[in-house]
Amino acid sequence: MEHSSPQKLVESLTARQRAAHKRGIILASIGGAMMIAQFVLLFIIGRNYVPVLKYLGYALWVAGCVLGWLPIFTFRRLAGVEKGKSYIHTRKLVTTGIYSVVRHPQYLSFFVLTFALALIGQHWVIILLGAAACPLFCFSFRGADEGNTEKFGDEYRRYKKQVPGYNILLGFIRHLGRKKPSSTTDRPL
Repeated sequence: MEHSSPQKLVESLTARQRAAHKRGIILASIGGAMMIAQFVLLFIIGRNYVPVLKYLGYALWVAGCVLGWLPIFTFRRLAGVEKGKSYIHTRKLVTTGIYSVVRHPQYLSFFVLTFALALIGQHWVIILLGAAACPLFCFSFRGADEGNTEKFGDEYRRYKKQVPGYNILLGFIRHLGRKKPSSTTDRPL
């Protein structure tokens, strides 16, 4: 099912929806700036009091990077993105791979990365910046869900009922509980 371009989508939105879209971008940008500040401060005031926490932070950093980059490749391959366009200019709803576990792996990556930076840095300023960034990502996440509902309609509403937004543990439980289509026919032995 083809959908209008993201530019036409934004143009067709009501004033309220455009304001919500703009607010989501602003909030995500502020949250992103806070995450960058966490990263920079890591080298200035990071303490690493508890080595185990630092190494856990590094592991989470790697996981967060994977969650952040995976959608770029997935969308380019499966979402009908035109050549030369940004990966966010999707024309198809992707519900496989990581998107069968969480709806917004990049937002999940923001949470994981801010938490990882707090564990690596172990300084109250770095922790506070991460804690302040997370609600901004939550509000931006809601705007993304609204935009996807507008773009994909009932198909996205059904998807939202099956796949959590960024709760990866619940997503794995639901994913494992779903029945996979069988490639063989059922026959008595």
